[in-house]
Amino acid sequence: MRQKWLWTLIHRRILISLLLVVQFAIIIYLVFSSSKNSMFINWGLKAISLLAALHIISKKEKGAYKLTWVFLILVFPVFGGLFYLLFNFQISTRKMSRILSCIENESKPLFLMPGNIFEAACNEAPEYIPQIQYLQNFADFPIYSNTKTKYLSPGEEMFKHLIEELKKAEDYIFLEFFIVHEGIMWDTVLDILIEKAKKGVDVRLIYDDIGCFFLLPKDYPQRLEKLGIKCVVFNPFRPFLSTKQNNRDHRKIAVIDGKVAFTGGINLADEYINAVEKYGHWKDAAIMVEGEGAWSFTLMFLQMWALCSGIEEDFTQYYPWKKEPCTIEKDGLVQPYADSPMDKENVGEHVYLHIINNAKKYIYINTPYLIIDDSMLSALTLAAKSGVDVRIVTPYCWDKRIVHITTRSYYRDLIEAGVKIYEYSKGFIHSKTFVSDDKVATVGTTNLDFRSLYLHFECGVWLYKSKAVMEVRDDFIKTLEKCYKVTEEDCKNNAIIRFIQDVFRLFAPLM
Repeated sequence: MRQKWLWTLIHRRILISLLLVVQFAIIIYLVFSSSKNSMFINWGLKAISLLAALHIISKKEKGAYKLTWVFLILVFPVFGGLFYLLFNFQISTRKMSRILSCIENESKPLFLMPGNIFEAACNEAPEYIPQIQYLQNFADFPIYSNTKTKYLSPGEEMFKHLIEELKKAEDYIFLEFFIVHEGIMWDTVLDILIEKAKKGVDVRLIYDDIGCFFLLPKDYPQRLEKLGIKCVVFNPFRPFLSTKQNNRDHRKIAVIDGKVAFTGGINLADEYINAVEKYGHWKDAAIMVEGEGAWSFTLMFLQMWALCSGIEEDFTQYYPWKKEPCTIEKDGLVQPYADSPMDKENVGEHVYLHIINNAKKYIYINTPYLIIDDSMLSALTLAAKSGVDVRIVTPYCWDKRIVHITTRSYYRDLIEAGVKIYEYSKGFIHSKTFVSDDKVATVGTTNLDFRSLYLHFECGVWLYKSKAVMEVRDDFIKTLEKCYKVTEEDCKNNAIIRFIQDVFRLFAPLM
């Protein structure tokens, strides 16, 4: 199938790129041509830059964002303000925000259909009341009891369990992924989806257009529809100078009948299960949630489906325990959560900060990217200075050269404060996990970088004393055996490399 649509895919990408280049060339010509109009345009754009800089300074925004944009405007006084407007004042983005807000407000009460155990959870985990309260009472993601979890790493383990659960589906299968790429993994999943659709199972897929930009043809949803699979594309890419494209659906969610759900770092592509090698061994992680907690992921998917499709439906019809209660035995406390760039509330970041600030003995972190702002850097260094054993594993083999150089620029500050940094020597670690004090952990899709923390749609699961907490910890300790510990000496780069790192770090909010 891939050979048939490969040329169509390449043709579309080339056309879009040419259209973007033409638009940019027209702007350049208008500004720098010798016509009288260009002079007025030049003055007008400089005035826009000045007003934009004043607006940025007055905004309640992350300091790193402010610094980056003001610096860009100073360096490029003609275009800086225009680019800022393109990044931050998109009418279509505001429309998306309004629609999503309505969908979330209408479906908010449904998260509590399994029941409200907030008080019982607070009594069970009194030291984590701020975390539980923030997610349930402010972010609107309840905590659940009758749920069991299983940590799955590497991707081959997640793939095995996903296939087993997909084959059990009776009512519906909901899939939402950043990347879908034909190969062993997706082809195996697709065969099951086709078979289930023929039997009347409601099968749906959401994928991100940028994530699949070079991987799937434009008409792929129509091709899946012919196979009985409903499909929508999140935020389709348009060939216009617009930065609405910054907000991507980076979530990875699989829901089977509302009773079982998966999330984590693993996309539907062969490198995630090491069927092909891209950057050495691919170390990734996911979590399987079975029971009441899976309902939360069902609603997350349905909210995104409503946003992408524009179709209104009764979400309660998908609740799996209408006739009989959930029989899954309790395995600690489970609190799934999602993060949206539309509401300016950085849920993923706050979950991480709560875990760091609450740690008494240790915090172990896996992340493919380590590009953080002052608040996260301060929290990590303060924890280490306070005697907490803080360890972070990042990749040795990089997938994005500039991002990896920027990641390494943070090592020296962290190591000087007592944080232990390791690089996964066997290849690329894509896991996004935190675990602390043998009590709490989170597994999800959120990287420790600006794009994941502030610009993307993300999700994860916060866990308290569930079986998966210790599985995350044990896997981290085992992973350290395949890592190189970075020393202060390793961070003593020459002046040129340090200058390059500092420059990249200045532009980190745009990476």
